[in-house]
Amino acid sequence: MKSYSAKLKTPFAVLGVVTGGETLQAIDFLPRDASLLAPRDALAEETRRQLQAYLAQPGFRFDLPLNPRGTPYRQRVWQVLLGIPSGATRCYGDIAEELGSAALAVGQACGANPLPLVIPCHRVLARHGLGGFMHRRDGDALDIKRWLLEHERQRPSAA
Repeated sequence: MKSYSAKLKTPFAVLGVVTGGETLQAIDFLPRDASLLAPRDALAEETRRQLQAYLAQPGFRFDLPLNPRGTPYRQRVWQVLLGIPSGATRCYGDIAEELGSAALAVGQACGANPLPLVIPCHRVLARHGLGGFMHRRDGDALDIKRWLLEHERQRPSAA
């Protein structure tokens, strides 16, 4: 069982925040009825503040010290995702072409993203549809992806 530094209520899930040292290491989507946990350290508090800012204004740009653990390939994909602005989307295949890879590999890297929202994997779509989210193609995961995309369409992005 993970040791969370905070558990924050959002409209779509409780977010479990994991900090370690001076970096944000993970954000997990927990059930809506999961117990809440006040931030236990300064970085967890700053993460809470920035997540609330994003929920209030989806164009908000996160500025947190990140430590996403993954293979060099996944790190490359996540760097591309960081460049997708709020309100915009890209296709798995287009990212794969940019990286000289395959769309399935990009999808696997998106599904393995330990810092969703901050590294916006929800902004990556299939060429002809929504695609998956959190290694799933149905249920709550896609409901969360739809919510996030709609949230970002409702308000202008920050410049």
